[in-house]
Amino acid sequence: MAVVELTVCPLGTGTTSASKYVAGAQKVLADQDKVKYMLNPMGTVMEGNIDEIFALVRKIQEDVFDKGVDRVYSIIKVDDRRDKVASMEQKLASVKSKL
Repeated sequence: MAVVELTVCPLGTGTTSASKYVAGAQKVLADQDKVKYMLNPMGTVMEGNIDEIFALVRKIQEDVFDKGVDRVYSIIKVDDRRDKVASMEQKLASVKSKL
């Protein structure tokens, strides 16, 4: 199972606001039930099968293009762990247990 953080930056929109594009990404994610996700102030974290996550990344980018944007810059961080099951909650609990 992978944990992936995605930040999508639409370029050339004429405004510094990105909330309508973030809302579009959340709608794409809400329309599926295979990948768990959580919005945070700087992006969206997804948890699940890596192939399904990458397919969602593509759908999210296309949603931005469909809103008239000609360039989308995406930042993707991937934690694809094979030695044990990792989850968003497990990663947070691991840090909290050390505090």
